[in-house]
Amino acid sequence: MPTYKKIFTANNGILRASKAIELGVPKHTLYEMVKTGELVREAQGIYRLSETPMPGNPDLVNLSLRVPRAVFCLISALYFHELTTQIPHQVYFALPRDVKTPKIDHPPIRVFHFSAEAYQAGIVEHELDGVKVKIYDREKTVADCFKFREKIGMDVASSAQGLS
Repeated sequence: MPTYKKIFTANNGILRASKAIELGVPKHTLYEMVKTGELVREAQGIYRLSETPMPGNPDLVNLSLRVPRAVFCLISALYFHELTTQIPHQVYFALPRDVKTPKIDHPPIRVFHFSAEAYQAGIVEHELDGVKVKIYDREKTVADCFKFREKIGMDVASSAQGLS
């Protein structure tokens, strides 16, 4: 099993099950490693080496692994960019219009489907806990808050503009 542990270590200690299997870790080994305490099941299909510290932004990290095309937007992006004092009760992310909304029980999510042009504009990749996470830049985030003010609330959009 040490070889399988090296695969996780080479990937910052956290992997999607499908990626781990693709890299050569048998499915039954994942379950065994969880049983022995070597791995922690972070979320459905996401495994972390138990010796690896918990992610600082677990919702963003886990959702980025589970939904690779997700781009965090609106209140989640405002919070990330420190443009709001509001703590999001859901994780807000955008997907292209032709991508189905994933079925995710936890954390609570709110998905917005954007046209191809709107989806691609303003994406910035950040590395959080060794995982690439896509978040819209500050300017697009503020603009989107006004665009979606009816869905997120005018108070949120107004406070975002005041902090930008």
